[in-house]
Formats: sequence, structure tokens, C-alpha cells
Amino acid sequence: MVPEKEIIIEMIKTFPNDVSMEDIIEAIYVRQKIQKGLKDSEEGRLFTHEEAKERLAKWLN
Repeated sequence: MVPEKEIIIEMIKTFPNDVSMEDIIEAIYVRQKIQKGLKDSEEGRLFTHEEAKERLAKWLN
């Protein structure tokens, strides 16, 4: 397994030279959220579409 540090370094190498610090931080944050979502999915922590709609409806009221 490749260490997170190495993955992030390789990701940053793909950015243009004029990338902002804000863009780098956002990319790392988005990657972290995607990884968490994939792990949750693998471990069965999911909501059906209907369950998600019900939860969102409560938040939006």
C-alpha cells in the first residue's frame, strides 16, 4: 500500500506550476472525502436513495 504522503505528492506533481495553495488544499480535502465515502461504502454504511431523500427533506424544512 502506498503511503498517503506519496499519493499526495504525486497528485501535486500533476498540477500546473501556478496552482494556488487554496487549490491544493481543496484537492486534498476532496480526495479525503472521496476516500472516506469509498470506505463507508465498503463497510456497508450506506443509505438507499429513498432514505437519502427522506433525510434531506428533514434538513430542508
